Amino acid sequence: MGVRKRETANQRKEENKTRFYAILKNCPTSPRKMRLVADLVRGEEVNKALDILKFSQKEASNRLEKLVLSAIANWQVKNEGVRIEDSHLFVKEVFVDSGRMLKRLQTAPQGRAYRVRKRSNHVTVVLDSVNKIES
Repeated sequence: MGVRKRETANQRKEENKTRFYAILKNCPTSPRKMRLVADLVRGEEVNKALDILKFSQKEASNRLEKLVLSAIANWQVKNEGVRIEDSHLFVKEVFVDSGRMLKRLQTAPQGRAYRVRKRSNHVTVVLDSVNKIES
């Protein structure tokens, strides 16, 4: 490992100590459907985002709601003794990447077969605070 790679890896580790995030991997929902829900909460204040997800009719909103709650819990671990209301947390980033694809065959007429691709995704939620807390 070169010196420059080691330095950038160390910088990334330092940045991750101040980032508050949660990752959901291999969620069995297509990325397109998850992005529709992720776009609803991107940039919103945390309590408002939870309300939006709770009352959304989409199935992906349940999984994203749990992920936001996990990110809040991760924030609480790093900031003990600080109230969430005082810190003004908001959803800074939500990005959805495609995960592994399960390939199945479905029978079709005249001895043929159609390929069915069951998609999954990886979701990352990053929280940030309006007023930064000094450690």
